[in-house]
Amino acid sequence: MKEIISAEHDGSLLRNYILNKCGISHKLLTRLKAREDGMILNGQRVTVRSILKAGDVLELNFEDTENSDIEPIRLETMPEILYEDAELIILNKPPYMPTHPSHNHHSDTLANAVAYIFKERGEVFRFRAITRLDKNTSGTVLIAKNSKSASILSSMMEKGMIDKKYLAVCRGSLPDSFTVNKPIKREKESIITRIVCEDGDGQSAVTHFSKICEYNRNTLLSVTPITGRTHQIRVHLKHFGFPILGDELYGKASEEIGRQALHARELTLHFPDGRVISIRAPLFRDMKDLFPNQEF
Repeated sequence: MKEIISAEHDGSLLRNYILNKCGISHKLLTRLKAREDGMILNGQRVTVRSILKAGDVLELNFEDTENSDIEPIRLETMPEILYEDAELIILNKPPYMPTHPSHNHHSDTLANAVAYIFKERGEVFRFRAITRLDKNTSGTVLIAKNSKSASILSSMMEKGMIDKKYLAVCRGSLPDSFTVNKPIKREKESIITRIVCEDGDGQSAVTHFSKICEYNRNTLLSVTPITGRTHQIRVHLKHFGFPILGDELYGKASEEIGRQALHARELTLHFPDGRVISIRAPLFRDMKDLFPNQEF
């Protein structure tokens, strides 16, 4: 990352410039300080106490030097790259694919697939997923390509500057639009399942739903989660009385689809500098087949 110091920042302390102007976290600043080539001013390594002058050339090095220990594997079904630039990549994760490696999934995850993509390019890569999806939920996943973008994108997530939209299918006829505003907490003695709680003991959770169409006693919903709690959409629809079709954790298995019919349809990023990136992920065949007369 190269910056030409403007007259506006003449006389600024380098530390303040990096934290405020560049939007870098204190944690990432500490990493820059530890790198031999982390902060270079006019070709010389400097400390955060340096005073900037108009016209100075500042170089901040966030590039990874080592790959993560995730094994690069070309999977039978690879994720589609929907968008990519120097800072981030957005992919369409297929269903039945975990996002991260875990005890039971070492070589069949999105992380393995992405590691393979970058290995084939000859690029160093560390897996930094900013958004995450359950194994059987398909759709958009946002990944930062370096530590700087990870810091910025994580901050945007915390500040509500990344909007998500989903498609979900429920069995039965639902209202044209409705909102569930119910807090969610971990179910007692479970590390996986969540429940709506009425005692005020959970985390606030709000989800907006609107009906797109109905076919063969199934309803297709457009879903906008305002908060981002674990399993929020699945838990709120169960509470409303219409669990997601095929959701074995919060409802029951379905002969029509082999997973929960939930797809992360759209991701919109509102950057601090005013840029907006909006990406839509094509729906996978198993959900499209539930509505053969619908254009997606």
